[in-house]
Amino acid sequence: MTFPSRLEQTAKRNKSNIILALDFPFEKVEQRQKLLFTAQKVLDAAHPFLCAVKINHHLTLPLGLFDGVQGLVQKAHDLGLLAVMDCKVNDIGATNQVIAEYYYSAGFDALIANPFIGWEEGLKPIFDVADKTQRGVILLVYMSHKGALDGYGQTVVDAETGEKTSQYIIFAKKALQYKADGAIVGATYPEKIREIRQILEEKVPIISPGIGAQGGEVEAAVKAGAKYLIVGRAVAQATNPATAAKEFRDRADQAL
Repeated sequence: MTFPSRLEQTAKRNKSNIILALDFPFEKVEQRQKLLFTAQKVLDAAHPFLCAVKINHHLTLPLGLFDGVQGLVQKAHDLGLLAVMDCKVNDIGATNQVIAEYYYSAGFDALIANPFIGWEEGLKPIFDVADKTQRGVILLVYMSHKGALDGYGQTVVDAETGEKTSQYIIFAKKALQYKADGAIVGATYPEKIREIRQILEEKVPIISPGIGAQGGEVEAAVKAGAKYLIVGRAVAQATNPATAAKEFRDRADQAL
């Protein structure tokens, strides 16, 4: 099965479209085992209300890919969840290929990549590795932070048509062209979700980060066309992660 099919199947089984980002504050290096324990504890508590977990540099840097993070990926799988690596791959093709091979070898079901690098000797090697290993590639189309406008929102000349257009519109069209397994569009910009969904239709699912701590609203993102919602600190750093995850899950379900 493809990554989008497996994610949809998991979402239906768990009755949740919530992806948990395991984002934690900085810990001193000597406290990294505490960090691992905290991540495991949050996963144990919140997993009934999730469809996937997203891991990025917050955990990969202190724990190591194969020393600690691989165990978290396996734990997610044991709990019936998929695992996404938010590495935002953004280098030359030869480097990207090795990056993808390592993350997929660690068990990740999909990784996130930056379309700014282009296709030839950029994204193509990542997609080649993903096809070979039956994993997914999710593209950044519009990020959730305020500075996203400076890059993803800039007006550029489309190399194919010669027309002036917004960078994120080109990236949305590229996600279709490359047959990406998902498109990241910040929940903090529901108007962008709506606009991008008109391009992607139902062919590439929109995955929206920024729910909670960054100010993104569940209802607005879902109604605009987001299929999956990424929630980080509002659950990972909550006093009761299970209660917080359930609340987001229920709100999303009601909005749908």
